[in-house]
Amino acid sequence: MINVTIYNEYLHEVESEEIAAVYPDGIHNCIAAFLGKNEDMKVKTVTLSTVEELTDELLNNTDVLLWWGHMAHHKVPDEISERVYNRVMCGMGFIALHSAHFSKPFRRLMGTTCSLCWREGDRERLWNIMPSHPIAQGIGNYVEIPAEEMYGERFDIPAPDELVFMGWFKGGEVFRSGCTWYRGLGKVFYFQPGHESNPTYHIPEIQRIITNAVRWAAPLYTLPQIDCPHVESPEANM
Repeated sequence: MINVTIYNEYLHEVESEEIAAVYPDGIHNCIAAFLGKNEDMKVKTVTLSTVEELTDELLNNTDVLLWWGHMAHHKVPDEISERVYNRVMCGMGFIALHSAHFSKPFRRLMGTTCSLCWREGDRERLWNIMPSHPIAQGIGNYVEIPAEEMYGERFDIPAPDELVFMGWFKGGEVFRSGCTWYRGLGKVFYFQPGHESNPTYHIPEIQRIITNAVRWAAPLYTLPQIDCPHVESPEANM
């Protein structure tokens, strides 16, 4: 069983009738609904109003944490961001969705500004450039996204360990839309599509990618905490 926790600010859906029409139960519950259909996944959700639930106890029992944030990154306490970072170092998987590129945990994990250029309202073609990768399984050559927020280069991130998807936009921009990194014992996936006013998370291929990413990011081995132990030589008693 993969224990999945989904964090979503849940502000846009509350404040905008237009966005609420796209995600009436919130982005977090939309994602939880399709992930929860998998018998090997147990899903919990947390929002900004309940962010204090991201305790050490919960994170210690989370295999993969998905993070969606946009307008209130600064309201996430630094100590919670540090908890997330530490758990990734110990093996927890972390999936940053769309504007979570600017979230505290993702920037902490990357060690860069994670800045980019953007423009609302464009068509995106998401190219599958690493079809052998576990995250890309069941996905064709590309996914057409009729309406999505344009994210463009330069994306200030460390060179990805694996570049799985490349986005192309109608305006001509390209973007590294699906990137993986290995941090400590944990795996990190950044996935660009998912603007709050577009029904991107209702697209079956997008749901398949996120589901694949959860299984890929789930740890095979974890530590209870970061340590730097003093050890005896294995030859000491020989």
